[in-house]
Amino acid sequence: MKKLKVQKISLFSGIMLALNSLIGSGWLFGAGTAARVAGPAAIISWVLGAVIIISIALTYVELGAMFPESGGMSRYAQYSHGQLLGFIAAWANWISLITLVPMEAVASVQYMSSWPWSWANWTHHFMKNGNITGAGMWVVILFMLVFTLINFWSVKLMTRFTNLISVFKIVLPSLTILMLVVVGFHPANFGHSVGTFMPYGSRSIFEATAVSGIIMSYDAFQTIINMGGEMVNPHKNIVRGVLISMIITAVIYIMLQVAFIGAIDPAMLTKGGWHGINFTSPFADIAILLGMNWLAILLYMDAFVSPFGTGVAFVATASRALAAMTHTKHLPQWLGRLARRYMIPRFAMVADFVLAVILVNTFRNWSLLATVITGSTLIAYLTGPVTVMALRKMRPDLKRPFAPKYMSWLAPVAFVLASLAIYWTMWPTTIQVILVITLGLPIYLYYEFCYHHTAWGIQLKSSAWLLCYLIFISIMSYAGSEGFGGQDWVKYPWDFVVIIVVSLLFYWWGTHSHLPEVDHVAEEVNQRVKL
Repeated sequence: MKKLKVQKISLFSGIMLALNSLIGSGWLFGAGTAARVAGPAAIISWVLGAVIIISIALTYVELGAMFPESGGMSRYAQYSHGQLLGFIAAWANWISLITLVPMEAVASVQYMSSWPWSWANWTHHFMKNGNITGAGMWVVILFMLVFTLINFWSVKLMTRFTNLISVFKIVLPSLTILMLVVVGFHPANFGHSVGTFMPYGSRSIFEATAVSGIIMSYDAFQTIINMGGEMVNPHKNIVRGVLISMIITAVIYIMLQVAFIGAIDPAMLTKGGWHGINFTSPFADIAILLGMNWLAILLYMDAFVSPFGTGVAFVATASRALAAMTHTKHLPQWLGRLARRYMIPRFAMVADFVLAVILVNTFRNWSLLATVITGSTLIAYLTGPVTVMALRKMRPDLKRPFAPKYMSWLAPVAFVLASLAIYWTMWPTTIQVILVITLGLPIYLYYEFCYHHTAWGIQLKSSAWLLCYLIFISIMSYAGSEGFGGQDWVKYPWDFVVIIVVSLLFYWWGTHSHLPEVDHVAEEVNQRVKL
């Protein structure tokens, strides 16, 4: 019998796949929204967002290099803290991934609905009052089906498609930056003092980081980690792929914000300030005002291409995350089956598609879907810093291709930054996302009571820190400062001080509540690592 050759993803294809995920619908709206919230200080918001996500990503890079497997981010917490914590983290992460697919489809349709050409009038009925209409919903479902089918037939087809689109997605933002700087750049827009650079105070910087899609725009680094088992030389290329793609993305986003701020007509700022800047299609509208209609056309095209490419990439990532969750046997095993010819989780893709259709019919606009993604992603990311340091305490002898000495201080910093970013998503978003995450617990409990009967004392002891943390951050979000949706019982910036101090206590609790032994599956995966 002829042995089938498993197709592997090269470093270049992995970087292109990550960029395809990272540069999605966020760049087209993020700069405009952030400038409206924070003025020129929005540049700091993008830098802050990059610092937060890169610090979190580095903890997962160490884990990904130790355990190069498809859907790996759904398992790491289980390796150090057991199945209950692993399930909660994996479920939260999967919720964020599966929500990204309909969000990008909605973004494509939303942009289509504003196409300015006369022949495209039929698209104007896809949106009404900011929500997808019945007609638009059919187009959204069609796009999600195409996203799925491109992944359905092989890794090779998916990577060729993403390589092509990723090049376009890098070139057009770069061209936009260049043209706006050359044609219409006003240095005075950045202010001449701290007060004019930061017209709405320091709090607006953190608010912009959360509400402008900045965190969400950066958080797709896990694409490479979740496909680690399918990469060439994963012990080296996971590290390289994540860092290279994140640095490229951060530079593009920060420069886009600089170009946007500099391109605003000073006369517009005189009338209504930065709060008065409200473009429907920010970069395309500015291009038209500057007389660059050709650039506006390209931007309208990219407003379709960027979300489309990101949707394709996240079908791949979400399906592998769901398939990986079946290994703990708390979900139906058929979800984890791989198609023999292509070695891809087709059943998981079909299940994700059905659930994405349900999600998009429940949350019918981009901002609602983005809200669910940001909160659930950050909660899942809390386990990364805890797990990486817990594993160092438990098994310092495990193979670690990437084991920087600075991880001992970076891990608690990453945990604190993730906690602050969760708080910035504002009440009532925090409690809504936590409730969505807890919907997975009945499924876990069903399989646990029917089939596993694991010692509950051990599971609760190793998971209690996160369960208590979720209660704390919910209360803090409600009681926190008015600027972040709270009751203003704890005023800014004292709310930040409370979160930082208490988060460090939860981090200490988490790193000291690990299992007595590392999960045996982790050891088996780690043995395959080549140093």
